[in-house]
Amino acid sequence: MANNNQTNEDYLIKIGSNVRSLRASRGMTRKMLARDSSVSERYLANLEQGQGNISINLLRQVANALHTQPAKLLPTTDKLSPEQSLINEFLTRLSRDDQQTALKMLYQRFSSVDSYQTRIALIGMRGAGKTTLGKLLKERQNLHFVKLVDVIESIGGMSVPEILELSGQSGYRRLEEDALFRTLNDHHSCCIEAGGSIVSEANELNILLTSCLVIWVKTSPQEHMDRVIAQGDFRPMADNKYAMNDLESILIERTPYYEQAHAILDTTSKTIDQSYDDLLQIIQDKSNLDEELSS
Repeated sequence: MANNNQTNEDYLIKIGSNVRSLRASRGMTRKMLARDSSVSERYLANLEQGQGNISINLLRQVANALHTQPAKLLPTTDKLSPEQSLINEFLTRLSRDDQQTALKMLYQRFSSVDSYQTRIALIGMRGAGKTTLGKLLKERQNLHFVKLVDVIESIGGMSVPEILELSGQSGYRRLEEDALFRTLNDHHSCCIEAGGSIVSEANELNILLTSCLVIWVKTSPQEHMDRVIAQGDFRPMADNKYAMNDLESILIERTPYYEQAHAILDTTSKTIDQSYDDLLQIIQDKSNLDEELSS
């Protein structure tokens, strides 16, 4: 009986961990998840700590709010085809770097989307410098700059906070995907600034990776926070003494997905011009590499 109880406890802990991780990757606070799922914040806290014996209905509500399937929150493995099982088994023997190389080879081999050379997508969290760099590319390189959030608000006819209030995360994600497709269809050559949480949606991340030169613009957690506050936005700190811990947790959860980018631009302790020069060098290096591979 003791072993069975331990197994049950482990199972609940894993469910809680899955909910916490997915919530962090979505950039949602527990309060936001409570609002969107109609499940109390206190209950969610217990659930994430592995202390909540959640019912199927409540699990479904939480999953809907996280824009995923209930099964994704359970510590089980989806049934795979024999081919998928063999591929997964092979990949587990590779190093992280080799796995990333294999992933890029799959994109190149099986993607039917146009080459990404004329499109650049900047991903990463607020405060890293995406907007500033995108505007500089427009001013100095005459490259059309699209802030995906502006397209989302244009399609939705309201601001992002209003979209989230009215339709929740699931409604926002639908608009985000629509905005991404419209932008790619409208602009063969452009720089796209994507929202920080776009990497939590596998489909949208795959679309970016197969249609754009994706660059992760990153900086330290402290500079993320300092730059956002310097812009006059004090919301990250408002009534939240754990703001820095939350930021670091989100970064940890998203980093494996940000790392799928074709290149990484670290703006930590750099001037705007230094970061811009680094960005141009990345673009030039990728262009030279593409020419070598095609020759």
